[in-house]
Amino acid sequence: MRATDAVRVIPDLVIAPKGSFDDQQEWHGPDPVLLVAEITSSSTARRDRVQKIRAYSRAGIPVYLLIDREAGEAVVCSEPVGDDYTHKFIHKLGTLVPLRALRGLVLDTGAF
Repeated sequence: MRATDAVRVIPDLVIAPKGSFDDQQEWHGPDPVLLVAEITSSSTARRDRVQKIRAYSRAGIPVYLLIDREAGEAVVCSEPVGDDYTHKFIHKLGTLVPLRALRGLVLDTGAF
C-alpha cells in the first residue's frame, strides 16, 4: 500500500503499550495497537459499523470494540482477515464484556 492509499481514522479509544505514540507525529501506523473502540452516535453509526470495521480489519487491528448505543450492544470483533473479523461476540449493553485478548480485562458497559 502506498502512503497516499492509507486510510486515516481517529478512533474514540486506542489501547497500545505505553510509549507507543510518544513522538510528535500526527499520524501513526497500526502496528502497536491492541484494541480500537468506537462509540456510535446518530451521526457516526453507519461509519462505525461499516467503514471503520473494514479499515481496522485491513490494518490488522487485533480487536475492534463497537459500543453500539442505538442497537444496545457491545460487539467485540477479533481475528482480522481482509475486510472483516473472523469472530464477533455480541453483548447487551449493561453487562460485563470480557476482552480476552487484553489479558482478561472486563469492560462494564453499564455506563452506556
